[in-house]
Amino acid sequence: MAAPEISDPYRTAALRAAVLDSWSGSPTRFREDANAEEDLLLGGYAEAWFVELAQNAADAARAAGVPGRLRVTSADGELRVANTGAPLDAAGVAALASLRASAKRDDGSVGRFGVGFAAVLPLSTEPRVISGAGLGVRFSASGTAAAVAPLPGPAAELARRGGQLPILRLAWPVAPDEPAPPAGFDTEVRLPLRDGTDGATLLAAALAAAPDLLLALPDLVEIAVGETVLRRVCEDRGTLRIEGGEEPRHWLIARRAGRLDATHAGAQAAEQRGRRDWTVCWAVPVDATGRTRPLDPDAGDVLHAPTASAERMSLPARLIATVPLEPDRRRTRGGPVTDRILAEAGPAYLELVRAVPPGDRLALVPVPGFPRSEIDGRIREVLLDALRGAAWLPAAEDPAGSVLVPRRAEWLDLPGAEGLAELLAAADGAFAGLIAPAAVAGAPAGVLAELGVHRLGADELVGRLLGVRRPGAWWRTVYAALTPAAETVPGLIEELRGLPVPLADGRTVAGPSSVLLPGGDGSAGPVARLAELGLPGLHIADPEAVHPLLSRLGAAPADPVGVLDHPALRDAVERSVDDAEAGLDTGPLADAVLGLIGEVGPVVTARHRWLGALALPDDEGEPGRADELMLPDAALRPLLAEDVPVGVLDTSWAQRIPRSVLAAVGVLDGFAVLVDEEPTGPGHDLHDEDRWWEGLGEPPARLTAVRDLDLVADDAWPAALRLLAGEPDTRAAVLHGGYAAWWLSVHARLDGRRLGYWRLPSASGLAELYDPVPGPVVDEVFLAAVGVRTGLAVADTRDAADLLARLSDPDRRPGVALVADAHAELAAAVVAGRVDPAELDPPQRVRALDGTVVDVDDAVVLDLPWLAAVLPATELVGGGDPGDLPALADLLDLPLASDVVSASVPDPGRPVRWADLGEVVVACHTLGVPVPPGELLLHDELVIDVRRPVAGRRTVPAWPDADGRWHAADPLRALMGLLAADASDEPVAG
Repeated sequence: MAAPEISDPYRTAALRAAVLDSWSGSPTRFREDANAEEDLLLGGYAEAWFVELAQNAADAARAAGVPGRLRVTSADGELRVANTGAPLDAAGVAALASLRASAKRDDGSVGRFGVGFAAVLPLSTEPRVISGAGLGVRFSASGTAAAVAPLPGPAAELARRGGQLPILRLAWPVAPDEPAPPAGFDTEVRLPLRDGTDGATLLAAALAAAPDLLLALPDLVEIAVGETVLRRVCEDRGTLRIEGGEEPRHWLIARRAGRLDATHAGAQAAEQRGRRDWTVCWAVPVDATGRTRPLDPDAGDVLHAPTASAERMSLPARLIATVPLEPDRRRTRGGPVTDRILAEAGPAYLELVRAVPPGDRLALVPVPGFPRSEIDGRIREVLLDALRGAAWLPAAEDPAGSVLVPRRAEWLDLPGAEGLAELLAAADGAFAGLIAPAAVAGAPAGVLAELGVHRLGADELVGRLLGVRRPGAWWRTVYAALTPAAETVPGLIEELRGLPVPLADGRTVAGPSSVLLPGGDGSAGPVARLAELGLPGLHIADPEAVHPLLSRLGAAPADPVGVLDHPALRDAVERSVDDAEAGLDTGPLADAVLGLIGEVGPVVTARHRWLGALALPDDEGEPGRADELMLPDAALRPLLAEDVPVGVLDTSWAQRIPRSVLAAVGVLDGFAVLVDEEPTGPGHDLHDEDRWWEGLGEPPARLTAVRDLDLVADDAWPAALRLLAGEPDTRAAVLHGGYAAWWLSVHARLDGRRLGYWRLPSASGLAELYDPVPGPVVDEVFLAAVGVRTGLAVADTRDAADLLARLSDPDRRPGVALVADAHAELAAAVVAGRVDPAELDPPQRVRALDGTVVDVDDAVVLDLPWLAAVLPATELVGGGDPGDLPALADLLDLPLASDVVSASVPDPGRPVRWADLGEVVVACHTLGVPVPPGELLLHDELVIDVRRPVAGRRTVPAWPDADGRWHAADPLRALMGLLAADASDEPVAG
């Protein structure tokens, strides 16, 4: 039975004849075709079989106007790829059997060069394309080799090439019994697989590539690989879903399309000039919730034109564009058409960016870095140019609606300051360009700088906030938003030192360090009243703005003490009288200051002496300093001298303000106490203070003084002292023993005399020298503190002169003991340096030991007690420590007795050990001194020869000889002489 006749509807015989004739006539042509096909096999189309067949399927679906469906199966050693759409025709067969002569023209098809089918050659050397039962073409390596064998030139070249030949140049019709494509498909490519090629591996590769192809080829809606069916589903708002795989893939799509003009079309290769339609598509993955998931720049994505090329990309979204490619479909071809299409990529990308949620938009900005390819670099610049100049950045003021142009936008670079940008943007036009922080939070590093967005740092923020005028509550919210950032951002606290603070008086100042923060109910009380006055330099914050951050930045509490210590308040007080005289109303200032003192407590301290300058009205309505006014019923008023320039406070103020508060600012009532916790020198506006300081050895640790003592009239001191002693504060200040006690001891007068002139009534031992204090006794402890005498004390030269005058007064009758005590105190004062003899005129008369007054020419100072035995008692002056007696002689300008008397012992006496004398031993034990060593020369009667002051023999109880040995008729008198000599360090020679 004869084989069925094979029909040739695609005229393959004629095509084969033409090719074989060209090869026969030119073996070089055969060689060129073989080389071209080998280049495609080894180069651009290697491993691209599925992409090329999918493109052909998409073109067929477009040509037929039907949804493109593609099915890939593997059976009986063949890989079979079926598709819907326009079936194979003669032009298509001619294109398959030619080199770079595509049958596709300006219909929007993907294939362009007529060489894509070569991608099947790595899989099969016997491919077939079937469009119906017994209808189709086949290509065959074995058939081509048989056809070339009779041709000498090509056969020789084939042998030289080792059998490598151009398989796709010769086409044959398929056998009549070739089965039709599967039901529902119009065309099927059947590829008997080469040895060693695994069909399952090919199916796996196809399944992996299918989702990207459904995205890139809009004419394909379905790809089935084995049992897995993937479908392309278009959703609302430009979202595309690829379903059917392991999990659905979602893409957000932005497309633009157009047509090249004649100029651009003419710039293409002749074969491509009819293709004028162009498309640009951007696609970015989104998750099931609609959240954008930009591509990883390092993931190795490529430019799709529209299927994957070899141009590596580093963009957050995939570009699918009909840019011209090189013949191997791996690299882009430069030129006007590429430029034209890339120019549209920018606006299209802008549409994509605007389509994503505002918080995800910055994630679509290309990350700064090196481009992965030349085209990648070009596209990045196109995108950045488009993004920089268009409005798409979500604004902080309205993140869901308002958008900003990056070149005119700014971002707040304060990590952790949640809500601050929104707060600023909504409050003042100066911050209208702030980007929503939610968008910035997800931005890759460096993209804001790439876009030209201005960075708003802490320094600039602080400066710009100076121009903002908002309520205090708004500022408190700003400080609250800044606090977390201040806790975590290194150095931010220092940058915020100039942060503006709204004040209670409506002003705004730079820098919390000059601000006081009201506490509690800051809208009431004296601090609030002061705040409302707007005193220059006194910055009290609006209570509604108070926040702990301000304290960290240097603001101090606006407590009464802090406000009272503020220099600005001091300035206002010190100029208040001038202001009042200039016609300004200083009453509110005075009310506020007095209110502060009422809260602090009415204690005048050294640092608050300036309060005395506070302007208060007098009883005639004229302003005056507080410390130059007195209360209408002041206790001090009847004590003041007539010429004291003190006015009387207005009665209404005296009735309204507590007396203690008025006294604290210097208004006179009783005497006021001044306290300085850390005094360093004079300067407290106290009378004669410099003189007091000069008399101190070192500054006192604490100064407590009584003011205004110098205002008391001379004849009012009895009452003044009673007032001072009767008030606890002034009494304590005097008893403290500082300035007040000193001043009173120097300047106060009773009966016209200093207080030290008088003695206390209880100091009866001084009665023969000092008179009791006149008048009723106030308080002996108090009087003693201010200098009224309790005993003999010589504090200075004046005291010494007074005591000497009293001693030389013949009308006084002091006892011997009192005289001795007085002389001892005078001598001690000279030794201690309290009295300088050179500053006193020597007395003309002195008090002798027997109580008589003697002329100084007849007197001597008894410095050694045994000398009294040869001198008249009426001429001897003495008393006190033997070592101090030379100082007494210097003070009185008298000679020492030891310089006047000279005598010797003629009889040697009987030597007796001191220790053998019972009365001496007992006396030493009684006195607590050791028994003298050595011997005493004992006499029944001791007679000495006196040479001066008057020559003659005298009987004495004891006397030392020239060798320092003691002679005695009375051993105890000798012991006393020995002890006195040791105490005075004087020689004992007679």
